[in-house]
Formats: sequence, structure tokens, C-alpha cells
Amino acid sequence: MNVDVVLNKYGGTLHRRITMRRLGEDEHGTWLGAPAGTMVHSGAGRHFATACATVRLVPIDQWWTAIFFAEPNTWDVYCDITTPARWPAPDVVTMVDLDLDLQRTRDGGRADLLDEDEFETNRTAYGYPADVVAGARSAVQRLTAALTSGAEPFGTACRRWLRSPLT
Repeated sequence: MNVDVVLNKYGGTLHRRITMRRLGEDEHGTWLGAPAGTMVHSGAGRHFATACATVRLVPIDQWWTAIFFAEPNTWDVYCDITTPARWPAPDVVTMVDLDLDLQRTRDGGRADLLDEDEFETNRTAYGYPADVVAGARSAVQRLTAALTSGAEPFGTACRRWLRSPLT
């Protein structure tokens, strides 16, 4: 089954939309896959094709979603800090992108925090409620530790799903 993954910005505008194939579920959440060349649609009107196969983990009741990249991509995982995902239909998952991102490179396992300035700008502009700010910041702390240590699902769990047929 195909699933439309929709990330909006806090003000309600589209940030990204991609159609991915539901691969399955495990204790970490729902796993979705997309082959290289899958189109990603941006709210800014830009569209691009993915350079490599990807697998997205949509965890249950967490303030993040993770994208795992097939080799030879230099990143192995990229985490969007988001509101917890909602499934309004079996083939649609939505969340609000909260600007902050973490990425881990293959060549050392270092987790880098991105877009802190964008988070601060939008926090003020859109009046992020205190619980949203706390959820986002708490997710960054937990994810940084998990990404750095290789704790699951950021260890070997994703490998099974990256080997799944993505088309």
C-alpha cells in the first residue's frame, strides 16, 4: 500500500509531501520505503527526485520521524523534529515540521543539529506553545544520545527495512 507522507509547517502550509510504500511495522513504528528517483514535493513549489533509496520510520507518539538512506549517501540518517504523527487514513500520515533536524553521517556517527535559527524565528513568528517547544527540545536531547550511541532504531534495525523491496 502506498502512503502519502505530509509534513506541514506550524502555520499550516505544506513543507514536504512524498508518496512511499508501507513496508511494515515493528516495535519502533511504521516503516515506509521509496526507491531512488521518487519525487518529493515542496510547499515552496520546488520538486526534486531522491538520489538514493530511503526508508522512513514513523514512530508512535514521538516528536520526530527518521529517514534512513541507502549507500552511497554520505548521511545514514536524518531526523525531522515534528509533532507526533497522525494517521487520518491508512494511506495518509501527517505531522508538523518544527524546523529542527538532526543528521548523522556514515563516516563517524556524529549527530549534527541543524536549523536552530529557523526554529527560534518560527517559534516567535507562529507562537509555538510551551508544550510544543518542550516536546521539540526534549526530542533533540533524546535523539542526539540515541544517534550518537547507535541505540535502536538507529543501530541495525533499519538495515532490514533498507533491504526490503521498495517498489
